[in-house]
Amino acid sequence: MQRFDELDMKILSELTKDASISIPQLSKKLNINSSVLYSRIKRLVKRDLIKKFTVIINETQLGINIKATVGINRDPKLKEPLHTELLKIPEVRSLIEVTGRFDIILTVYARTLEELHKVVIERIGKIEGIQTTETFVEMQRTDKEPIYMIQSNTNAF
Repeated sequence: MQRFDELDMKILSELTKDASISIPQLSKKLNINSSVLYSRIKRLVKRDLIKKFTVIINETQLGINIKATVGINRDPKLKEPLHTELLKIPEVRSLIEVTGRFDIILTVYARTLEELHKVVIERIGKIEGIQTTETFVEMQRTDKEPIYMIQSNTNAF
């Protein structure tokens, strides 16, 4: 495992809050030289700790009002073709294989409940190998920004 110091963790925490912050603004906020900050960020990218800088879209502005999690049980013999078909559905945002009650957890976004219903019943449910689905509609969401710290002797962040 690679070693990262306290400054690296502060940089990660700040970039997680706002990846569009300029180097001069961030260097002032963290009280370090801009050139040091720039080289640190470049090193974090090179070491693959920072995978990408991205934008978070306010999707309700685009009419995407329904977010749901769909638990799926599937025929294990049809795993690969089933995954391929699920990922072809534009409303499917992520596919995660899990342990427990379901084999797969999907994140699905839709404009309306009717659209979500069609996606789950008419698209997902009709894929060969899907045995059962259970849909959980997101009613309210509270996200928490991660705070990165140096690892101590415990397994916590």
